[in-house]
Amino acid sequence: MSAVDAVLADQVKTLLAAPRPWRVTQVGEPVLRRPAARYDGQLPDDLLAALLDAMHAHLPGVGVGLAAPQVGIPLALAVIDDPANVAPEIAAARERPPQPPLDLINPTVTALGAETVAFYEGCLSVEGLTAVVSRHRRVLLTATDRTGRPYERQLSGWPARIAQHETDHLNGVLYLDRAELRSLSTTAAYEQHWTAPTPGRAAAGLGFPL
Repeated sequence: MSAVDAVLADQVKTLLAAPRPWRVTQVGEPVLRRPAARYDGQLPDDLLAALLDAMHAHLPGVGVGLAAPQVGIPLALAVIDDPANVAPEIAAARERPPQPPLDLINPTVTALGAETVAFYEGCLSVEGLTAVVSRHRRVLLTATDRTGRPYERQLSGWPARIAQHETDHLNGVLYLDRAELRSLSTTAAYEQHWTAPTPGRAAAGLGFPL
């Protein structure tokens, strides 16, 4: 193990020993704006598995995806898990079926077709705000699992959105960079005014195009 890898391993061990839930890095912190290092075995297999398991364990009740830079680890690792506990009309409008737990190591997403869809989106690293983001409706996700085996998934709707959001994190991109800024709302304002299944009313009320 190189000296750099040893530092990363110690960083992960410190994170795993920290009280839960973890503090998630917030917008303005440099680690969120630097492209993550490609994962190339920097961690022992058991430590990698422990980190990914802990990232999954962080999600219930707080989010549907988490990238390693959001917990201060500058590696191209992310997890997604969406039980889609939303009203049926919202699930239908947003194409949001349950997405089982999935590890994303060195992920890339490639658009399948030109169709895009726009919905409100939030982020654990941008507390208290939400905004409308247009993303590809269908993508091909290419990544590696924790055993080193490459895989591909064709995703559409909300799972495709989550994969794009998390992969953006690994490239130093936040959803705010892609957002329609006139849609930007506090969480309280969103919950008061804009929780319809689609952002049509918000577009009319706040004056932004869809």
